[in-house]
Amino acid sequence: MTDTEYMKLALAEAKKAYDEDEVPIGAIVVCKGRVIARSHNLTEALNDVTAHAEMQAITAAATAIGGKYLNDCTLYVTVEPCPMCAGAIAWSQLGKLVYGATDDKRGYRKYAPDVLHPKTEVIQGVCADESTELMKRFFNSKR
Repeated sequence: MTDTEYMKLALAEAKKAYDEDEVPIGAIVVCKGRVIARSHNLTEALNDVTAHAEMQAITAAATAIGGKYLNDCTLYVTVEPCPMCAGAIAWSQLGKLVYGATDDKRGYRKYAPDVLHPKTEVIQGVCADESTELMKRFFNSKR
């Protein structure tokens, strides 16, 4: 599958979050061509500010492979990770990060541009328009 096809799976997770009145961010982890984890924001459901889609997916992926390092894995997430999630991505030594929409207000590149592990490959902008539209729709419904 291509990065776009995998990102569509992450977008499906983001839509679940939207339907659950969570900030619509979705994530999946792929290892050696297989989806090993998927999640979406659960901060409202779990009453936990750390329950971001990326955090949930990283935890599930580590459980799936039986280890804490995800150097053979790719994380697909619909929006640029925040600094907290980027820190977790670094600690897990993720092999590749692919994200959709940039987050100019809270994204890791604004606050901690060097936080990722030096070997982590980063690709941005995959399905960015769809990710941005979902976020805009969500926040417009809150105003």
